[in-house]
Amino acid sequence: VQLQASGGGLVQAGGSLRLSCAASGLIFRNYIVGWFRQAPGMEREFVATINRSGVRTDYADSVKGRFTISRDNAKKMVYLQMNSLKPEDTAVYSCAARYGRDYDYWGQGTQVTVSS
Repeated sequence: VQLQASGGGLVQAGGSLRLSCAASGLIFRNYIVGWFRQAPGMEREFVATINRSGVRTDYADSVKGRFTISRDNAKKMVYLQMNSLKPEDTAVYSCAARYGRDYDYWGQGTQVTVSS
């Protein structure tokens, strides 16, 4: 199983980025997918999650109204559209997939840096 995040980069405050998570080696439509982030010296934190069908989503309070998670089960992809980025959004962003309560698979992250 592989989860590969991409799309990170350097952006000015107020800008936008779209992250992608490509999955392989699993029956993707059976898994709930989440995005997490970890800033230097900080613990990993939850950002957003999307259910199997893509109908239900949930977000951390800090990103509500600015970030949108979506998925394409046919392509085995999950996306995180990030708008109105703030310097405090700077972190390594990773995607993860779970079948049950706990996350089974984690991907390598992609760096997002927001300059002020």
